[in-house]
Amino acid sequence: MEIKRRVTRGIKLGNLAIGDGNPIRVQSMTNTRTEDAAATVTQIRELIAAGSEIIRVALPNMEAARALKEIKKNCSVPLIADIHFDYRLALAAIDNGIDGLRLNPGNIGSEQKVREVAARAREKSIPIRIGVNSGSLSRDKLEKYGVTPEGLVESALEHVAILERCQFEEIKISVKATTVGMTVDAYRLLSGKVSYPLHLGVTEAGREMAGSVKSSVALGILLAEGIGDTIRVSLTADPVKEVTVGLEILKALGLRKGLSIVSCPTCGRTEIDLISLAEEVEERLAPYQDQDLTVAVMGCIVNGPGEARMADFGIAGGKGEGLIFRKGEIIKKVPEALLLEELLALIERHYQG
Repeated sequence: MEIKRRVTRGIKLGNLAIGDGNPIRVQSMTNTRTEDAAATVTQIRELIAAGSEIIRVALPNMEAARALKEIKKNCSVPLIADIHFDYRLALAAIDNGIDGLRLNPGNIGSEQKVREVAARAREKSIPIRIGVNSGSLSRDKLEKYGVTPEGLVESALEHVAILERCQFEEIKISVKATTVGMTVDAYRLLSGKVSYPLHLGVTEAGREMAGSVKSSVALGILLAEGIGDTIRVSLTADPVKEVTVGLEILKALGLRKGLSIVSCPTCGRTEIDLISLAEEVEERLAPYQDQDLTVAVMGCIVNGPGEARMADFGIAGGKGEGLIFRKGEIIKKVPEALLLEELLALIERHYQG
């Protein structure tokens, strides 16, 4: 499937290019107390190791804003400060080296205060993401539209207009809802009205399993239509899981290259512990996460190599033994106990030339 990306304006987030045909970036957010710089840095490092390219931190108070200086020194990817209501926190975040702001101009005070933030952000080349979601609509929007895609989009455009009056256009926008249908409809509507880059997500998507499914459906639809420049999978789970799911969504759509593990669902013919084997293969191949590599773990030596002929390398288990294959061609038969090590050795030799 070839996806034609929607053309958006380009912005710079630190040293990362967003929009304008650049790769779709995966984002996550820490759930530590930002004022605890040590704990926040530890989690940031875990997120980066998992593949997060942008990280957002909450900024509820001035103590958290002051901690940004230490956090930023230990963060190798762009860092965004999430701010509500207090424009002084935005100014402090800029002074302490933040790469981007997430705020809604309409809720941080008078337009003069917004102008002050916009002027400082423009001076430091710091973009602002306007983030509207279905739980944050103003009373007048709720009275006029209810919780609808139209209400989300009009709210976002009002915030955009405030920044544009301040001659600030380094903008990214999100319009997240809690349901797949409303999220998809809101982003479709917004994408037809602006050329700014869009950040995709389903707000309050839920726990790991349900939230992953809901986010995959909504983001998958939008990304397949060419909509979206950055994504976050919001889960009530370890934030590392958000990154993992986000990357898998992009890989499934062919929008990101990387390690892909193909494995069969098991059936009555399976005579090995395929689930444990697939888990171990995935774990041991973690160092190849950024490689354009497909590895198959199959439970049937009769159909396995043929069904997984698209895989670069693979194994198919039988009773007490199994096959090692490459692009559907059987290389050798080995005892079951050696399947994993033989596979890893083959892959290692391939990358060492």
